[in-house]
Amino acid sequence: MNRPFLALIGPTASGKTAVSLLLAKSLGGEIVSVDSRQIYKYLDIGTAKPSEADRASVLHHFVDLFEPTVEYSAGQYGMDCRKTLTAIQRGGSTPVLVGGSGLYLKAAIDGLGDVPDAKREIREELEEEVKRLGLAHLIEELRVVDAETLNAMTQVNARRVIRALEIYRTSGIPLSQLHDKQERGRPLDILQIGLRWNRADLHHRINDRVDQMILRGLVDETRRLLSRGFSRRLNSFNTVGYKEVCEYLEGKITHDTMVEAIKRNTRRFAKRQMTWFKADKRIQWVDVFPSSDFEDIAATIERIFRKTPASAG
Repeated sequence: MNRPFLALIGPTASGKTAVSLLLAKSLGGEIVSVDSRQIYKYLDIGTAKPSEADRASVLHHFVDLFEPTVEYSAGQYGMDCRKTLTAIQRGGSTPVLVGGSGLYLKAAIDGLGDVPDAKREIREELEEEVKRLGLAHLIEELRVVDAETLNAMTQVNARRVIRALEIYRTSGIPLSQLHDKQERGRPLDILQIGLRWNRADLHHRINDRVDQMILRGLVDETRRLLSRGFSRRLNSFNTVGYKEVCEYLEGKITHDTMVEAIKRNTRRFAKRQMTWFKADKRIQWVDVFPSSDFEDIAATIERIFRKTPASAG
C-alpha cells in the first residue's frame, strides 16, 4: 500500500515556498518543483526561485536544470516528473510537489498524451502569418477550431497559439481532443492541497513581492542575461517580470511604468492560475489570511495528508 503523493499548489505569491519547506522538513521529504520557469538557470529573481539556503536545507528537483535556450514541454515534464516521484518514494523519502504551473501539474498527474512532431514548414507558415496578420488573427482561428485549448491557456502568447494551430493543421485534430483520445497512462494518486487567499490580500502580497524583486536586482539580472547573448525572444524570457524589464531596458517605458506593469500583469497571471485550479475539483483548499502562521498552515496540511488513506499499487 502506497501513500498518495502530495502536491501543494496555488497562485503566485501565495506562500507555497515557505509552506513547502516546512512540510518537506517535517515529512522528511524532497521538493519537486512544478514551475515552468524555475527549471531554467540564471532566471532567479524574476521566477522567485528558492534561495540557495532553502535548497541546501531540502533537496529540490526541477530547479536550474536547463539553459534558457532549451525548449522543454509540459508533456516531457510530465514523464520526467513521474519518474522522479517514483525514484524519491522508492528511496524512502516523501516527494512534495510544489508550484503554480497548472499544465505541468496536469501533465504529472494525468499525463498529456503524445502530440505530433513539429513540422517546420507549418510552424514557419504560422510564424509568417503572425508577422503579416498579427497574433489576434491566429487567436481567432484557434478559437474557432479549438476553443477548449485556448481557454485553458494561462498565458496566451504566440508560441502557444502557434503550437496549438500547428498540431491542428498537421493532424486535423484539435489539441484538446488529441489529449482526450490518446492513452495517457494511469493517473497518479496525488493529494492536491491549494492555498487560497482573499483577492485583495493576494494582490497586496503580489505588489510587495514585485517591489522586493526590484530591490533585489531584477533589472540587473535581466541586463546580465541579455549581455550574455540570451535573446529576449526566448520562450524562457516570455515571463512576467522579464518581459517588462526588457521593454524598460530598450527605452520603451519608464522605470515606474515597468514596475506597475509587472504588478498588474502578475495580478492577471494569478487570476488565470486560480481559474485553472478552480476547474479541478480534486483540489482541497486551505484558506490563508494575513494573520496566518505558515507553521500552522503546514501542520494543517500535514494532518490532512497523514489522514489520507493509502492506495494499492
